[in-house]
Amino acid sequence: MRRRPVPAALLLPFALLLTACGGNSFAGTGNDTDGKGSVTLNVGDQKGGSEAILRAAGELKDLHYKIKWSAFTSGPPLLEAVNAGAVDIGGVGNTPPVFAAGAGSKISVVAAWHGTSKGDAILVPNNSKLTGPGQLKGRSVAVAQGSSAHYQLIASLKAAGLSLSDVHVKYLQPADALAAFTSGKVDAWAVWDPYTSQILQAKQGRVLTTGDGITNGLTFQVAAPAALKDPKKTAVIKDYLARLRRAQVWVHSHRQEWAKVWAKDTGLPYDVALASVKRTNATRVAVAVDKPLVASEQQIADTFTELKLIPDKVDFGGFVDTRFNGDLPPSTTPATS
Repeated sequence: MRRRPVPAALLLPFALLLTACGGNSFAGTGNDTDGKGSVTLNVGDQKGGSEAILRAAGELKDLHYKIKWSAFTSGPPLLEAVNAGAVDIGGVGNTPPVFAAGAGSKISVVAAWHGTSKGDAILVPNNSKLTGPGQLKGRSVAVAQGSSAHYQLIASLKAAGLSLSDVHVKYLQPADALAAFTSGKVDAWAVWDPYTSQILQAKQGRVLTTGDGITNGLTFQVAAPAALKDPKKTAVIKDYLARLRRAQVWVHSHRQEWAKVWAKDTGLPYDVALASVKRTNATRVAVAVDKPLVASEQQIADTFTELKLIPDKVDFGGFVDTRFNGDLPPSTTPATS
């Protein structure tokens, strides 16, 4: 495969946008949001995440508590902070909680959103002769270990009658995977939005298959059990989740406005941000943390246990808290389009 230079404009956003789906990273302190009252909610966040969407939707007004934001570049360290009690609550994808549960971390999934998995894709270069996941046998695939893309790759291979051992897996974080993909050092790249949208908008590759109908499309808010034992913190968390749910509804009818905010916050080009919003972000609906959700996450956990990436059997049902469900629809509710 011919080596192609990586456009410089692509590298910086990719470095900035290591997401909740996986990877090693560090935490930093974000801005604080002043509100009334004596309670402070410590929230783990990421670029273009909860703070940005709440502010864009006007949901940070009239707070009866304060928010201290801590910025993370991926889900695993955010959940480490939740486990340590340094963060009360934070948002992550569908796979980091499974690994945190496997490590016996002190976490509780308290809220969920269901979206499409069209942004979770296996990408191939434009000149690739591959036309389906069944042709990946013997090929090299880049993926971030322990990420949602990792599970999507496993599930897509299984649906095509293959296993992870049938491909040459290259465990690379997005910035390194981008360089490997665009230089022809790997045959395919399993990744998530906004990376999918960025590659497609830059015409650097095409979609071989997506996780739509293969993975559960869930994202979570995960809280510290210690915070959930505090009545004042629990009341604040309930209000915070309600604001997040309203903000997501706002995104559905303000896609272009949200894309502008997201692009500014992350450094993504506007066209990439808008494509990702349409493909992934604006499809999410708030759903209940229920038995089908637990069963779906249990399947992910069991898969990684079988691969010995999680050492022991995980009972995911022991890591959820259903008290904030209210009258939300079941987790199997179809995503919006």
